Amino acid sequence: MEDILASIKKVIAEEKELRASGVPAVPARTVTSIREEPASEEVLELDQAVVEEMRLPEAELGAPLVSDDAAEASRRKLAALQQVAATAPAPPQANALEQVVRDMLKPILKDWLDQHLPAIVDEHVRREISRITGQKL
Repeated sequence: MEDILASIKKVIAEEKELRASGVPAVPARTVTSIREEPASEEVLELDQAVVEEMRLPEAELGAPLVSDDAAEASRRKLAALQQVAATAPAPPQANALEQVVRDMLKPILKDWLDQHLPAIVDEHVRREISRITGQKL
């Protein structure tokens, strides 16, 4: 793990030195064919913001699938549904009995978690470290 981190740090340091000296880190290559001119694409650095939006060509959709009358009738029905939904009262959050049970169980659950959660987390962390490193802890 330390070797990988050291390697990454070395590559980053080399890249910073190359940028400071003005030499491009990777020489730009363009692929050309007999009929094409070389592409003049700019390389986007990770610290630069993307300014241009990707524009898709407009597709011809042809004739609409529904008539104007059917579309308007659907819009009216959906608008009516939206009005009813906006004025409807919110559903109750919980059943009264359910809320009483929750309130009673909260302190019991808190005590149980206080006693057992650290051991559970410790055991799972040890297992995961052992799995990643291949060494038993």
